[in-house]
Amino acid sequence: MEGKQLELPDDPKLAGNITHFARALRRAGLPIGPGRVIDAIRAVEAAGFTERRDFYWTLHACFVNRPEHARVFAQLFRLYWRDPRYLEHMMAAMLPAIRGVQEDRPAQAAEKRAAEALLDGAEAPRPEDEQTPEEDALIEVDASLTASTSERLRSLDFEQMTIAEMAEARRMLSRLTLPIRPLPSRRSQIAPQGRIDAARSLRAALKRGGEMQSLARKKPRERYPNLVVLCDISGSMSQYSRTVLHFLHAVANARGAGWAQVHAFTFGTRLTNITRHLATRDVDAALAAAGAQAQDWEGGTRIGASIEAFNRDWSRRVMGQGAVVLLITDGLDRDAPDDLARQMQRLQLTARRLIWINPLLRWDGFAPKAAGIRAMLPHVDSFRAGHSIASLEELAEAISRPDDRGEKERLMAALGP
Repeated sequence: MEGKQLELPDDPKLAGNITHFARALRRAGLPIGPGRVIDAIRAVEAAGFTERRDFYWTLHACFVNRPEHARVFAQLFRLYWRDPRYLEHMMAAMLPAIRGVQEDRPAQAAEKRAAEALLDGAEAPRPEDEQTPEEDALIEVDASLTASTSERLRSLDFEQMTIAEMAEARRMLSRLTLPIRPLPSRRSQIAPQGRIDAARSLRAALKRGGEMQSLARKKPRERYPNLVVLCDISGSMSQYSRTVLHFLHAVANARGAGWAQVHAFTFGTRLTNITRHLATRDVDAALAAAGAQAQDWEGGTRIGASIEAFNRDWSRRVMGQGAVVLLITDGLDRDAPDDLARQMQRLQLTARRLIWINPLLRWDGFAPKAAGIRAMLPHVDSFRAGHSIASLEELAEAISRPDDRGEKERLMAALGP
């Protein structure tokens, strides 16, 4: 339909239609307020309403300011502005998938969000070719072998979730923890069984004139390490980083998880310490404050420079007594690979364990081809996926296992000698 002349409606409802379209975009997750709606109406008035292409890009300029929103906008525009097959599109997007729990692609997920925003809770219509003569007939479906909603959400990619699915996923993540086993300390404590405490035994004997009646015993005290999280918030990690930060907020506020302290840092083009914000009990307030402090959300990526800043300014403060470090990034870096490798090596030497969480591992054919990934991989203790609830649950099970390597050995073999 591009290039066709669109006639201006006889009734003055164009402003109302744009307002309703903006409301649907907002339900689909785009941050659109009254100011943008007014700007869009004025922009259409100035640009005219003559060609579909011009009208599309005028609204696009007013409503879209993030790359991940462009696909949702395109789907909603096609469905809302008089696509003759919009009912079929909405129905296809709203029908439940039956081929498996991971078949949704990004385009399908965007279309599903668009259909949900337009329907706003209404039931999806059926196309005419699927209607049966007996409309009142009861259709029974055997769902005994289908996956439940929670099971499907556990394995679904965060990037492919709809708004409702993402809200439910975050509620599920709020109940997850990262338990850690205690570590033996150099300090000791009194114990009925254990090593002989010679100093305490001799002091007790001196009080009795040198007579030693019993031997005192001791055992090592237990201590818990710190958890240090370095989370990439660049444009390519936007959807994952926001979800993982919800998970980290739950970890930081969990009681009995065992961590001495939880320190969190975000980085894109620069490093930002958001530890104090995660201490806020309300997750929305905590992430809003963290987002206000980190000025490089959804920008570029400078992993090497950010890790160098951490090693220089924060390592001695938060890495004492063998901290466990979670590095959450896709490894797509613009810095020099040699500098990145050097900083990664320094980070690994100061950490008790360095675990790299990479959402790109969700792809079966993933290979360490990017220069940043090749530079970082040799200097991590474990390399794991982090694209779904199930992958974070596996992380919780593996974090206390010192022998866990994740996918590192397989990918190191792919690198070759």
